[in-house]
Parts: sequence; C-alpha cells; structure tokens
Amino acid sequence: MGPWLESITAWLTANPSWLGLAIFLVACLECLAIAGIIVPGTILLFAIAVLAGSGALSLSETLLLGLCGGLLGDGLSYLIGRHFHQNIRRLPGLRHHPEWIGGAEVYFQRYGIASLLVGRFIGPLRPMLPMVAGMFDMPFPRFATVSVVAAAGWSVVYLLPGWATGAAIRLPLPDGFWPQAGVVAGAIAVLAALSIHFSVSGKRYATHLIAGLSLLMLVSLCIGYPYLPHFDQGVMALVQEHRSQAAELFVVLTTRLGDFRTQAFIVTTLIGILLITRQWRHAAFAAIALLGAALGNTFVKWTLARARPEILLDPLTSFSMPSGHSSGSFAIFMVLAIMAGRGQPARLRLTWLLLGSIPALSIALSRVYLGVHWPTDILAGAMLAFFTCATSLTLIQYKQPLPALPKRVWWILLPVLVAVYGFFATHELAHSIIRYQY
Repeated sequence: MGPWLESITAWLTANPSWLGLAIFLVACLECLAIAGIIVPGTILLFAIAVLAGSGALSLSETLLLGLCGGLLGDGLSYLIGRHFHQNIRRLPGLRHHPEWIGGAEVYFQRYGIASLLVGRFIGPLRPMLPMVAGMFDMPFPRFATVSVVAAAGWSVVYLLPGWATGAAIRLPLPDGFWPQAGVVAGAIAVLAALSIHFSVSGKRYATHLIAGLSLLMLVSLCIGYPYLPHFDQGVMALVQEHRSQAAELFVVLTTRLGDFRTQAFIVTTLIGILLITRQWRHAAFAAIALLGAALGNTFVKWTLARARPEILLDPLTSFSMPSGHSSGSFAIFMVLAIMAGRGQPARLRLTWLLLGSIPALSIALSRVYLGVHWPTDILAGAMLAFFTCATSLTLIQYKQPLPALPKRVWWILLPVLVAVYGFFATHELAHSIIRYQY
C-alpha cells in the first residue's frame, strides 16, 4: 500500500485544488457499505488531512467536507439495506464474506440506536451498520439524526489530528517544539496503550493501574510544565493563527458549557436523578468522581499558582493549572461513559469512553482557542478527571462490579442533561446576540 498511497498524496500535493473533493470522496468510501472494509480509508484520510492542514484548506472546511462525505456514505448504505433487505446477503462481497454483515447485524439487534453511535468508531462495523439499519427498516428521520451526531464526532476524531499535523509543519514554531511535543505525545500514547491493554486483556487490577498511570501523568505535568514552554507556546501559536470570526461564537458557546455554574447544575442534576431512581451505587460513584475532581482541581491549582497565558487583554485573576473546565468536563462525560459501558464487552466500554471524550475535549480545547489556558493545563485537567473516575470506580467495585444502569434511568437522565446543557447554551447565545447588536 506504500507506493499507492505515495502516488495519491504526490498527485494531490501537485494539484491541491482537488484536496476538498478527495476528502469528501474518501470519507464517503470509508463509511460506505462493503467499500469501507476494503479501502484503507483511515490511513488515506490522515494523509490527505495533513496536506489540507498545510494551508490548502481551513479546519472548518476540512471537517465539513469529512462530515458531508461520511453522511453521504451513511445514506447510500442505508438505502442499499432498505432496498435489498434480506437479499442483501447475495451482493458481491457479502456472498463470500457473510461475517462482514453478521457481526454488524448482531451488534445492531443488541444495542439499537446506540450501535450507530458507538459502532462509528469501530472499523469493521462503521460501514456496515447503516446498511443493517436500513435492512431492519429503521425510520429514516431517526437514522438521519443519529447519523449526523455520529458523523460529526467521527469527522473530528479522524481528520483533526492530520490537519493539525499539517498546520504544525507549515508554521514557524519554536525550535524546541517538536522534541517537547514528541515527549508529550509519547507519554499520552503509552498511557492510552497500557490502559487499553489492561482493559481488553481483562486484568483484575486494570482500574487500579489506570488510576495510577493517570496520577503519574498528572504529577509529571505538574512538575514538568516549566520544561515544556516550547510545546505550550507552539500549540498556542498554532491555535491562535487559525482563529476566525465565524468560529468565535461557537467556541464561546462551547466553553460556557464548562463554566462552574453549568457544571454545578449538571453534577447536581446527575446525582439527584440517580438518588431519586434509587441507584445508590451509581450515585456514590458519580459523587466521589465529580467532587474529587473539583476538590483536586482547587488544591492543585492553588498549590502550583501557575499564571495564565498573556493573550487575554484582561487576564483572569485565578490560576491556570489544571484547567477547571477540562477536569470538570472530562469527569462528567467519563462518569456517563463508564456507566454506559457497564455490563458490556471491553472493546465496547472503550468506545463509550472515546465518545465521552469528544464533547469533553471540545470544551477543553475551547480554553486554548480563547487563550485562557495553556495546552498542558487542559492535559492536567484531563488526567485529574481520569484519576478521580478510575479511583472512584475502584472504590465502588471493591466487593462487586458496578452493574449496568437500567434503561429506564437513561431515558430520564439523558433528556434532562441535554435540556440543562441546551438551556445554558441558549442563554449564552441570547446574550451574545444582544452584545453583538449593541
């Protein structure tokens, strides 16, 4: 595949005007039934995103093209399943590889709508699940709604790393940026790899080990941030260079979802619903994890007393590390992801954690975009959240595993939390419009 990939990237480098169409088509193929299994779209998407980040396309254009391409692939797969129904097994490819559709069919029947969200991030299932949804006559409005949400998260996860890499290569960053970025990326990769290995292999003390690794990473950041100035300044320069007026309102709305008042309402609502529905152990798990993250953030922040970036015209008086928006948001969404994964296979639990990381990471990155926190601040906040969540789960599961949260509780919990987040987002949007008018 090496020469084939090199020839495509070389041609696109010489013809950058075709990059947009290339992103759209590769994203479509990656999400298209049967083709998504055969075509190595993930590697190709990363390579094309690197070229886009080198100056050919903005981040918003890259993500939007990936989103639209993914939605087209989903839609075509759904229509194929809706048209052929059970006769779909006679199509070329599936006739000789019935296991391709068999796994997706079992997964869809077991998890329903959730399978379309989670399966989006599982390679072999991603292109097959929309077709299976059509085969089982899922109503199109319901499918389309879930597909848009899943495709938006997928576009960010699969295209943002490549685009950021291309942009970083293009910009004149500090001389020590790449070595320091390599150290940070390597540490995160080792933490992720060990955590995944412990979880998938079913190690008895996997949660203990993940808590310990997260704490080690947190301590390392607290001690080592003075030795990572080029990394912080380089990432900050990369983000600030791509600020745009069009994205300003969206980023402000995103960051408001991580404000203390919003988080306090969310935490109170979450724990309150768990108590009202008599989910005592789940409530204890959430309380320990979320309150632990809040108290830990306050203690570390005032102990280190790190100054905020000087980008703000009116610098905030509170200290910088770790980011409260990052620790609080990651703690909230990790708690929800952990509860969603209870009673499910290890790979599915990890996928729920990945899904939970997307909104939390969006809130955390908004702080860097606005120049309120250094990149190491949001990393430290995330590590603090991982530590408190893993520690809380370890304590709650001391004698027996935490059971799955009943579906009836989810039907109460999710709409209420979405309504709370929606209220604060709408409130901030109204204030932003008023400020813009006057």
